[in-house]
Amino acid sequence: MASSHSSSPVPQGSSSDVFFKKEVDPTKHIRPVQSLPDVCPKEPTGDSNSLCVTPSLVTDQNRWTIYHSKVNLPAALNDPRLAKRESDFFTKTWGLDFVDTEVIPSFYLPQISKEHFTVYQQEISQREKIHERCKNICPPKDTFDRTLLHTHDKSRTDLEQVPKIFMKPDFALDDSLTFNSVLPWSHFNTAGGKGNRDAASSKLLQEKLSHYLDIVEVNIAQQISLRSEAFFHAMTSQHELQDYLKKTSQAVKMLRDKIAQIDKVMCEGSLHILRLALTRNNCVKIYNKLKLMATVHQTQPTVQVLLSTSEFVGALDLIATTQEVLQQELQGIHSFRHLGSQLCELEKLIDKMMIAEFSTYSHSDLNRPLEDDCQVLEEERLVSLVFGLLKQRKLNFLEIYGEEMIITAKNIIKQCVINKVSQIEEIDTDVVMKLADQMRMLNFPQWFDLLKDIFSKFKIFLQRVKATLNIIHNVVLSVLDKNQRTRELEEISQQKNAAKDNSLDTEVAYLIHEGMFISDAFSEGELAPIVVDTTSQRNASPNSEPCSSDSVSEPECTTDSSSSKEQTSSSATPGGVDIMVSEDMKLTDLELGKLANNIQELLYGASDICHDRAVKFLMSRAKDGFLEKLNSTEFITLSRLMETFILETEQICGRKSMSLLGALQSQANKFVNRFHEERKTKLSLLLDNERWKQADVPAEFQDLVDSISDGKIALPEKKSGATEERKPAEVLIVEGQQYAVVGTVLLLIRIILEYCQCVDNIPSVTTDMLTRLSDLLKYFNSRSCQLVLGAGALQVVGLKTITTKNLALSSRCLQLIVHYIPVIRAHFEARLPPKQYNMLRHFDHITKDYHDHIAEISAKLVAIMDSLFDKLLSKYEVKAPVPSACFRNICKQMAKMHEAIFDLLPEEQTQMLFLRINASYKLHLKKQLSHLNVINDGGPQNGLVTADVAFYTGNLQALKGLKDLDLNMAEIWEQKR
Repeated sequence: MASSHSSSPVPQGSSSDVFFKKEVDPTKHIRPVQSLPDVCPKEPTGDSNSLCVTPSLVTDQNRWTIYHSKVNLPAALNDPRLAKRESDFFTKTWGLDFVDTEVIPSFYLPQISKEHFTVYQQEISQREKIHERCKNICPPKDTFDRTLLHTHDKSRTDLEQVPKIFMKPDFALDDSLTFNSVLPWSHFNTAGGKGNRDAASSKLLQEKLSHYLDIVEVNIAQQISLRSEAFFHAMTSQHELQDYLKKTSQAVKMLRDKIAQIDKVMCEGSLHILRLALTRNNCVKIYNKLKLMATVHQTQPTVQVLLSTSEFVGALDLIATTQEVLQQELQGIHSFRHLGSQLCELEKLIDKMMIAEFSTYSHSDLNRPLEDDCQVLEEERLVSLVFGLLKQRKLNFLEIYGEEMIITAKNIIKQCVINKVSQIEEIDTDVVMKLADQMRMLNFPQWFDLLKDIFSKFKIFLQRVKATLNIIHNVVLSVLDKNQRTRELEEISQQKNAAKDNSLDTEVAYLIHEGMFISDAFSEGELAPIVVDTTSQRNASPNSEPCSSDSVSEPECTTDSSSSKEQTSSSATPGGVDIMVSEDMKLTDLELGKLANNIQELLYGASDICHDRAVKFLMSRAKDGFLEKLNSTEFITLSRLMETFILETEQICGRKSMSLLGALQSQANKFVNRFHEERKTKLSLLLDNERWKQADVPAEFQDLVDSISDGKIALPEKKSGATEERKPAEVLIVEGQQYAVVGTVLLLIRIILEYCQCVDNIPSVTTDMLTRLSDLLKYFNSRSCQLVLGAGALQVVGLKTITTKNLALSSRCLQLIVHYIPVIRAHFEARLPPKQYNMLRHFDHITKDYHDHIAEISAKLVAIMDSLFDKLLSKYEVKAPVPSACFRNICKQMAKMHEAIFDLLPEEQTQMLFLRINASYKLHLKKQLSHLNVINDGGPQNGLVTADVAFYTGNLQALKGLKDLDLNMAEIWEQKR
């Protein structure tokens, strides 16, 4: 409200002295004119006070001052993270640690004292005096007269009589409601004979409104009277302000004239030179741009030329550099708006062309004649294709090569079978249509030659695959090595740049003119020749062609970007082809390492493919049981061929494939089963027909045993002619000992040697052969026990009885087998892996079983004589004649026993056996003498018994080999009590 503010009276006579003190004393308050700064206004020079206090049209009007601050102190000091408010007014919003934290004085702020305010006090003292004088002239509101307050209250009371509608800010008589409320129509209605009364009411309304107007006018006049002094002061100061503005305008005009002169004298020439330099640099840039555009315009024809010669890498490099130039140096060129998309489509086309070219190369490389000596077909072409595919991240080319390997392996087998079948006249291809059926008609030698031919072709095939994959692997490793070296160089350059940046302190002066810097204006002019040189160096490319007649002599004909100068390094493959490795490879070290592993896995896969195809070929021939019908020699020959192929492929590819090895093991297991069943059946038939009589030993069996004695467990070669001249021997001599054997044992020895030789020929069946041989030895032991000790030969062969000679011969045969068990064990132990040594315990069990069997046979022989002694001595009577008939029969039976076993058993065993028989004899004799009450008393009966015993002893010791036998016949007499 205007009434709420009061202005102090202003004296008229001294107004110019009070408010325009600076004009009165210009030498004191008007500062001298400062020289214009010669640098950017953002970095002003001269007296800072003059620039901050006095207004200036030259200085930057947008410079920030303290008056631009928009944040109030409570907002800046308020901490919303406080859990509670502090009671102290000054610290309650300053944070938790503000009071306790000691503020360290700043080293950059000076210590302020009263002397620093001395100049300010001197300058403000004059203003303070003027302020005090104004206070005396214009007293405050509290000093006004009470009459003014009374008048003010009266005027307010009068104003309250005026209706509120007249005080509304939106009061307007054109509003019908407002008009009707101010001038009701009832005061203007003259109908019904009430004219005089309505006229009176209208007159009364007019007087009321006039009264309201008078009240408002009086209040307005009163308000004007209260502020009359301020109006007079404003009118007076208006003229002074006009004079001051006039002088200011003149100063500004003078300043502008001086600035124009300075600009004309000092700046126009220099700026014109800078404009010319900029114009020249712009012309050079435009010229270079035009030449670059002409070069880019020739990109597509150049790419077509490169693709016609299968230079995929050069075409891709050209496309990449052209796209980079379009994005960085020719961006926004309207004529090239479609070139980028065209190059992208061309790049996709090149990708398809490279994949198709690689597929064609793979087919040509793998399907060329296997008799060629060249390992790698067109090595340069392969390197270029692989490098282009790596550049485009087309890593699935290995899958294409793998599929081609599978097809080639199938074709190799098919072609070999066709060639072999065509050479056999017995096979009518018109009758037998299927190739597999034709192959099954081959006999073993023909089929074996076919398999050997397939293996040889597979070997050459794997060598070619390995050579090709080695070239690809070397390319990948070269790219990986280049990436690592580039990364190391970048790290070294970054370290050097960091050190260089830390050591430099540059000062750049700016000139605001057409948005250019002075440093840019000069550096553009200095760097223009360098740009041209780098452009010419960059555009010199062996793949470039002349762009136009104007650029034939210029070296700028390729689209290499200056920001991406591609550096290449060369490395050589084992074949001598240089590999150019660029730095714009998009593959990471992890991807390259994975790709190298995939290449190695592909080589392993090639070996697996060959083995799988060989297994299928093998199984197709084995459908009619052909492989199971092979004899030992044929199967061993086949096994050795397959093992040789497995070893050769392992040497080529570095890993053993298991499919063919598994098939060989499966066939070997079938062969072992059939081998064992045949030998076991043969042994069973021999035992069932064995009459347990001593057989002559042919010379070949003696040679067989002699070869075992020399440490060679193998079947000796048959000697034609020499064997027929040598007569068979009665016994088998083994390491100086004679063994009387039956024919079955001789054949069993040969069978055992066949098992051992089979292990040597097929090492993979060692464990199975050990188990089967153990089963065979157990079977011989148990079956011979049934036939001899169990008297099974009586029914099987038709023997009348099992004689002591049969028993002794059986025991000697068992002893021969026991003699060879340690040799067999050592043979298998040398061929078993250490983790399977526990299988050798089977031989320990077999040895124990054989010893138990031999002991049972010895016990059986003793039991035969024991029953004889019991029968004869139970009828013994001590009477003449001497020797008695009983002792004569005993000596006769003992002589028969000796005659039966002496030629069969060794002398030591014979002596041990007769000692046991003698012990049985003494036991029965002692029992009979005790029954007859004959004692060693020197009487007649004692003499008769002594004579009979002497006869028995003499006859027994007279037998061959029993002369030194200690019979100790004194044990027949009971000890005297």
